[in-house]
Amino acid sequence: MKIRTCPVGAFQMNCYLVADEETREGVLIDPGDETERLLEMVRSEGVTVQALLLTHGHVDHVMRAQEVKEALRVPLYAHRADLELIQAAPQQAAFFGLEPGPVPVVDGELKEGEDFRAGSLVFQVLHTPGHSPGGIVLVCGNCAFVGDTIFAGSVGRTDLPGGDGRQLARSIRTQIYRLPDETVLYPGHGPATTVGEEKSSNPYVRALDA
Repeated sequence: MKIRTCPVGAFQMNCYLVADEETREGVLIDPGDETERLLEMVRSEGVTVQALLLTHGHVDHVMRAQEVKEALRVPLYAHRADLELIQAAPQQAAFFGLEPGPVPVVDGELKEGEDFRAGSLVFQVLHTPGHSPGGIVLVCGNCAFVGDTIFAGSVGRTDLPGGDGRQLARSIRTQIYRLPDETVLYPGHGPATTVGEEKSSNPYVRALDA
């Protein structure tokens, strides 16, 4: 499996291109901004994108998803609990002073306990509400794409609509921390980390429980 990280937009959100190195089939996770940069990354890697996957519905993760979807002619998937957030992407953009994109049209649901398959890649879907109602983690092999649920040494903010600190802590403890310690976590912002590192040193998860 090959992973390319492309930080995009005003919030430097990590979009991930995940592909099978042999078949060159893959997915784009959170194609939120800078459409042309993302399309160029896909072209330069020679990947046939099978689907676009959203870890949650905040504007920096979804604002340009419809443009990318139309350019690649592939379906878009998300958790149903964030559909209202996704449909309100233009309003979210206006709140942060960003130029809005077209409203993303979600074609299918990413459900807790169901695997999502793209070619030979298999993603386990874990529902991790707290940062947003429909936040998810996508686990593929020893990698987990965690959106804004957890970061290296930090966690996602919970002061936006639908956020809940205790729920976020519970999601991290019952979903992410139950993965093997060597699992690499690829967050929506900042560098990758591991389950073991965050279990041993992340102060914010303990603070949320207080």
